[in-house]
Amino acid sequence: MGGDSRLFQLTLLQTWQLRRDSVVVHLAARQQRLITALAIYGARRRSYLAGLLWPEHSEPNALESLRVSVHLVSKQAPGLLAVDGPVLALSESVEVDLHGVRNRIRQLREVGPDGNVASCLHLLRHADLLPDWYDDWVVYEQGRLHQDRLHAFHTIAKALMARRAYEDAVEALEAALDLEPLYESAVGMLIQTQIQQGNTAAAFHAFEKYRLKLKAEMDLDPSDAVRSLLG
Repeated sequence: MGGDSRLFQLTLLQTWQLRRDSVVVHLAARQQRLITALAIYGARRRSYLAGLLWPEHSEPNALESLRVSVHLVSKQAPGLLAVDGPVLALSESVEVDLHGVRNRIRQLREVGPDGNVASCLHLLRHADLLPDWYDDWVVYEQGRLHQDRLHAFHTIAKALMARRAYEDAVEALEAALDLEPLYESAVGMLIQTQIQQGNTAAAFHAFEKYRLKLKAEMDLDPSDAVRSLLG
């Protein structure tokens, strides 16, 4: 492994995939969900996982389904799980892409964007959590990550505006609006940034795009605060 202690690579962003030494490991949906729950929530008791993953089953049946899934994962991907009596976890040898994104967001909150803004924006733009999964607990985590990414784009844009790095700020704000087109704070900052660059036409275009979408989706008009930015 070239000195890399990470035996498994787990992808949860955009799609689900597990690799062992760069070779794809194929697992059934039930086993994928167990692994995903442990990646998101960390070490958990069997009773918690059984209730989370099989909420429609009785407790004995849910625990039996969990037992079978643990057996299959241990057989098909030995070394992936760490079992400590009633507690299950992923092994420390598992690298999870979601954790990398969350760590980057945490760094943004604490110290702001570093010099490699383009890399950070690319990472956050392509960080949708399992978009084709609809389990209630996954949908909740999708929403959490969505909001965290939105705030991260806002943080990046604000820092870049303070540095007068307007082009990069525009890219961050457009990324935020791709996630949430009616995010008024991002619209306002985008208009301000375009005006700072002397690009009045782009500022009016951003306002008009927002106005039309706000009217179509919520039957509302832009606030006076946003309108006032255009003079």
